[in-house]
Amino acid sequence: MKAADPAAVRKSRLFLLLIVLAFVAPMIAAGLLSWSGWQPGTKGNGEPILPQRNFVAEQLRVQLANGQPYAWRDSQPRLTLVALAGPGCAARCLATLTNMAAARVTLNRNQSRLRLLYLGAPPVDDARDGMRNYWQLGTDVDGKLAGFRPDAPDSVSALLVESNGTALSLYRVGFDPNGLRKDLQKVIK
Repeated sequence: MKAADPAAVRKSRLFLLLIVLAFVAPMIAAGLLSWSGWQPGTKGNGEPILPQRNFVAEQLRVQLANGQPYAWRDSQPRLTLVALAGPGCAARCLATLTNMAAARVTLNRNQSRLRLLYLGAPPVDDARDGMRNYWQLGTDVDGKLAGFRPDAPDSVSALLVESNGTALSLYRVGFDPNGLRKDLQKVIK
């Protein structure tokens, strides 16, 4: 039997080490990035509500247009997208509300897992535009959501609320409806 060439053995071990390193290096890099707080693709388009608020615990009362109280906790787990209109909701506001309702429609078979709640004076021509077909209309009885309501006329902001009443995200005036749609598709599966 012929003795192995020490240079060939070193070369083989180096190749083996490079192969192992090619598989281990990405895992080490991912661990370091995660440890440092960086997470790919986890940033939503809405702003997180900090400190967190739970509308059930706060006893935030919403009265629907039919006189009934709005139940933040539903009989089944469903999120609520709350639209808060600024003064004089008209064409721009209604266009944003239409885009928000369309974002719900794009959830396809999961659209029943999202409720749409509009708080404020109904937009001009809301009956003609079919808004009541998609939105429950109501009023923030105690004004506890005033800090989220826009001041600009003909504008709308939105809140995404978990099925237990915890407010998750705020979408300020001028938010991107496509970003909202992407966030909804992430959380409603």
